[in-house]
Amino acid sequence: MTPIPVLGIDIAKDTFQVTLLQAGQKAAGEFANDRAGFKKLTAWLHKRQAGRVWACLEATGRYGEALADYLHTQGHTVSVVNPLAIKRYAESQLTRNKTDAVDADVIADFCATQQPPAWTPPAPEIRELRELLHQYDALQASQQQAHNRLTAGFKSATVLAQLQAQLDLLDQQLEEIKQQIDQHLDAHPALKRQHDLLDSIPGVGRLTAARLVAEDLTRFEDARSAAAYAGLTPMNRTSGTSVRRRPRLSKIGKASLRRALFFPALAASRQPVFGAFYQRLLAQGKAKMAAVSAVMHKLLRVAYGVLKSGQPFDPNHAAQFQFTP
Repeated sequence: MTPIPVLGIDIAKDTFQVTLLQAGQKAAGEFANDRAGFKKLTAWLHKRQAGRVWACLEATGRYGEALADYLHTQGHTVSVVNPLAIKRYAESQLTRNKTDAVDADVIADFCATQQPPAWTPPAPEIRELRELLHQYDALQASQQQAHNRLTAGFKSATVLAQLQAQLDLLDQQLEEIKQQIDQHLDAHPALKRQHDLLDSIPGVGRLTAARLVAEDLTRFEDARSAAAYAGLTPMNRTSGTSVRRRPRLSKIGKASLRRALFFPALAASRQPVFGAFYQRLLAQGKAKMAAVSAVMHKLLRVAYGVLKSGQPFDPNHAAQFQFTP
């Protein structure tokens, strides 16, 4: 067990549930997911003489960022955990009920028994870059929706004119946000240097390079840890001597990072260094998706390598990476 009280937090848009494990006792509470609710949580912890706690919550996007920041600034240890890891843990504990209170219990127990790594808030320039990229993705999704509606067969001239106007505006906003991303990188030399290093990798374009910069890959101890964060490490499936299935991606990691690497991996698989690796896997009987996943893994390891070394992509060095999916 951990030496300090554990606080499991289940985040929703408007509220969050907590479970406090302290000295063999359990307490539960619910608070508004805003600044006032955060202060009430502090008072609630003080009333229970919890002192410094180890708080654990799922990585649920923006819903939990403000609370994680608040708890960190208050001096608490904070862990932000992949939701799939919590789900798998709940399944291993045969948890059948699905309520916020039960979720908070499971998260607290996960934190106490598994002791996940502590979370550190991203630097302000990294956070700004993430928000710009998040806005780009939101605009791109809206653009696709508007395009789908424009080609859905509407006959009304008014409807078609409005849809076209929406699409034109979204196109303009996408161009503006891409310019803002470039300007933000230019304004921060360290980020610009990282971006240029990543942009030297075959298959990795400017936008993918920006996404990788935003992930702050160098915070990981090694390339394998970065790959595990993305869910790109192979997971063996064995049971005794009878069940021995092919390894597959764990996918216990950041799905958005895997999505960001998919098309770059397709592009890289058509270029010399990564293409030879891709074709070798196909010749070994690997399925195409398994081979693409292996290229994704390799791309991420190479990205980590160029950032750590501070040297641009070197095809001779990249060829030294080995990975069997």
